[in-house]
Amino acid sequence: MKLFYKTGACSLATHIVLHELDLPFEIESVDTSAKTTATGRDFLQINPDGYVPAIELADGNVLTEGAAILQYLADRNPDTGLAPAPGSWERTQLHRHLNFISAELHKSFLPLFAKPAAEGVAREAAVEKIGSKIAHFERVLADGRAYLMGETFSVADAYLFTVLNWTNFTGVSLEEYPHAKAFVARVAARPATRSALTAEGLLKAA
Repeated sequence: MKLFYKTGACSLATHIVLHELDLPFEIESVDTSAKTTATGRDFLQINPDGYVPAIELADGNVLTEGAAILQYLADRNPDTGLAPAPGSWERTQLHRHLNFISAELHKSFLPLFAKPAAEGVAREAAVEKIGSKIAHFERVLADGRAYLMGETFSVADAYLFTVLNWTNFTGVSLEEYPHAKAFVARVAARPATRSALTAEGLLKAA
């Protein structure tokens, strides 16, 4: 299995989950501007949409779209508890979290990653919108739960951590969201997260 990733991008969530599962896998970085991989492959031949993550399976099939990949990995390894059983009420709540992260929180960061990045009034509007989406998860976490689904870490937590971690690169503050801030620190301390961050050069090796 091979993960095609870009350092710190949403593919980090898949990278974290692969370490949580302790599965054998390879990683290959992608230049999403040039659409080439580190070994010189044409990334558009792997994912015609040109973005990460993409997982190349042992049988040669390629799976794309982060939320789909995360659930596929969890369902292939049900004993890990990274996703509730399909068809359960709890699974619908996982879908809810994944959908909100993808459609609302993730997308709200795009103006800050654009080239050129939003500035002035446009940046202020983007930061305000991001804050309104973080506030959603602040409310979810306000009951003291450790993770989105309760006390059990799930694939949705890997995705939420990845997106909230972008605040470190965009100058968006989490000070108004103490539960979200504590969540980021909690997930960052997990061995699997540290392994993925180290592999992507975002954390110095111990």
